[in-house]
Amino acid sequence: MSAIAEDVLLLAYREDKGTPLISGGELDLALTGALLAELAIADRIAVQDKMLVVVNPAPVGDAELDAVLTRIVTEDQKKPRKPAWFVSKLSSDKLRKRLLAGLADRGILSEQQRKLLGIFPTKSYPELDGSLERDLRQRVQSVLAGADPDERTGVLIALMHACRLARKAFPEADKERIKEIAEGAWAADAVRATIEAVNAAVMAAVIAGAVAGGAG
Repeated sequence: MSAIAEDVLLLAYREDKGTPLISGGELDLALTGALLAELAIADRIAVQDKMLVVVNPAPVGDAELDAVLTRIVTEDQKKPRKPAWFVSKLSSDKLRKRLLAGLADRGILSEQQRKLLGIFPTKSYPELDGSLERDLRQRVQSVLAGADPDERTGVLIALMHACRLARKAFPEADKERIKEIAEGAWAADAVRATIEAVNAAVMAAVIAGAVAGGAG
């Protein structure tokens, strides 16, 4: 199970309306970053000389994570790539749709068809079972209130900060505390550099997208 990516999704969607708090592009970047961070925590990838490389090609046992790992193995054999390259190339609304469908299949979300402006077909994902998000929110709020984060919670908050979700999902949270966690040394030394590089790549891509949108 792509746990961190699913956590990002649950916090990024309104429980009642089932619509996202941030743009699809921002969310897709965060989900890609979540998969890369998950692989780093699982000791499958690392950053070496600023390049993202595979340190253990063994499958994790999750379809999404193993697909990303296979892509990194393939690229690693051709040419070393920086984390930002993978964040950009792997980011896709298809990943978001698959993860949302998976949460719906498990009875956590409800997939509903609707029409935007009465014309354009679209989907919303209101919650059916809110227990998972309640537990998740309690864990995140505990850290935002001062508790030490574990790796997964630290990654989650850092990714939410990078894609501009943190203050929308937790409007009462202190901005400095969010920034402190996003920049903190909560990760083990072996994965810290990788997670920091992935988060930086997500944030840079989000900012670049915002600038491009503003210019248009």
